[in-house]
Amino acid sequence: MRAVVCKELGPVEKLVLDTDWQVGAPGPDEVVIDVKAGGLNFPDTLIIQGKYQVKPELPFVPGGECAGVISAVGSNVEQQKVGDKVIVVGSHGAFSEQLVTKASGVLSMPESLSFVEAAGIGMTYFTSYYALKQRAQLKAGETVLVLGAAGGVGITAVEIAKAMGATVIAAASTDEKLALAKEKGADHLINYSEQNLKDTLKELTGGKGVDVVYDPVGGDFSEAALRCMAWKGRFLVIGFANGEIPKIPLNLTLLKGCDIRGVFFGAFSAKEPAEHRSNISELWAMFDAGQLKPVVTDVFPMTDYVGAFRCLTERRAKGKVILDLAQ
Repeated sequence: MRAVVCKELGPVEKLVLDTDWQVGAPGPDEVVIDVKAGGLNFPDTLIIQGKYQVKPELPFVPGGECAGVISAVGSNVEQQKVGDKVIVVGSHGAFSEQLVTKASGVLSMPESLSFVEAAGIGMTYFTSYYALKQRAQLKAGETVLVLGAAGGVGITAVEIAKAMGATVIAAASTDEKLALAKEKGADHLINYSEQNLKDTLKELTGGKGVDVVYDPVGGDFSEAALRCMAWKGRFLVIGFANGEIPKIPLNLTLLKGCDIRGVFFGAFSAKEPAEHRSNISELWAMFDAGQLKPVVTDVFPMTDYVGAFRCLTERRAKGKVILDLAQ
């Protein structure tokens, strides 16, 4: 079978498309999934370079999430059966036509979504819902600033915050990206390539500042956003797509009476599984009710995995980047 394989750590050009990759039979507590589509995330760009906290042994298949159909089950597996449509969220292994994984990590696919749509919902929607619900404890009527608002996680934060009753300020680098955020419900738009983020936020909020900042970008805009926090605001650290981890003056938290809160979805799902399962149930209900709809504008065939990775690393993506293994 075909698989995108990392045999040597480095940039995406070091990856190879192996046409004879073998995954083996499932163990007693495992299932085999015929993968239909895989979702790319920022950690995928780091793991192939050995720069992520998870460091699989070489060779390995990158890809932390996918959607597909169960084709075989282990002897102890009772919850899943052959033919089930499922998604998987993990650290690697997804960019292969077949995946062997623990049955405990497999989730039923929302009925309203296609494989291409479902392949990218795990990392993004799970992260954003956990961030806004558990970490920010967002309340209806509060104001949320989303940086990188058209990216994979950013656009889900816009969508979820709006569904939770917040006023959403979307910030992105181009008008085209902001148009997508507006489509998903953003109330105000800031093109931070052309507008001063701090001054515009002050004007939009009448000097009050924003209650929640959702920051998957990092870099210079993080401090500018923190300087615009409302009293008792919550600054959510999601990631550093910019490539630069900002050094924040901590006196700002004193002056603003605000919190900086880390968002590590992987640790949350492991340490608080009951809360995680509750989040999934609520998200699935919102998908099936039509309240949430994944944005998938950048779909690549498996053979163009280089193009897919570059779309993400060059920050050209609008919504989710997907590898369609059926192409």
